[in-house]
Amino acid sequence: MSYTDFTLARLEDKFGVKNQRKRLFDDVKRIEPSDWLKTELLEIEELPIRSEKAKSEWIVVPILKELRNRNEKYFTIYSGDILIADEENGLKGECDFILAKEIGSFDINLPIIQIVEAKKNDIDIGIPQCAAQMVGAKIFNDKRKAHLDVLYGCVTTGDDWIFLKLENDLVIDTHKYYYGNIGELLGVFQQIIDYYKQTLL
Repeated sequence: MSYTDFTLARLEDKFGVKNQRKRLFDDVKRIEPSDWLKTELLEIEELPIRSEKAKSEWIVVPILKELRNRNEKYFTIYSGDILIADEENGLKGECDFILAKEIGSFDINLPIIQIVEAKKNDIDIGIPQCAAQMVGAKIFNDKRKAHLDVLYGCVTTGDDWIFLKLENDLVIDTHKYYYGNIGELLGVFQQIIDYYKQTLL
């Protein structure tokens, strides 16, 4: 069993994590993308971006690099790494992207945001997997005495983006964000990063 095998019902049964849907972010401040990101996104329009791999390389990665540079490398990006949190209970497996607090470590250190690429271009399919990885990240951090009250996650098709928040329970955002409105999408990520900047002193 791994992160991909979980359903939201199984997460509730095994870990007591209930879920609800509601709006997560109000008054999102739009962020103007850099000239570099604008150029990257313009190039995408000339390319046949169809596969999950292509969307990852040409859409997701540039957006994450933009955020990392905007925030003076506050976080690091792990792509395709294995996160083992609770192997006995199935919280293990490969993660599309893990954003972790940058402390200069080679190994995954302090996961704060999990990002899942939706399979078959269906964003809803990725929600249970992302939720499981968020629960895994919480357990992973707790074992290292790095207790965080809130963890965030995101599921994306490359075009559509939906955010999740794990506190006591799981909240799934009722609002989707879109690659076509990159300023708003960057604004949501920045709001999350700002939260950790204030929390992880």
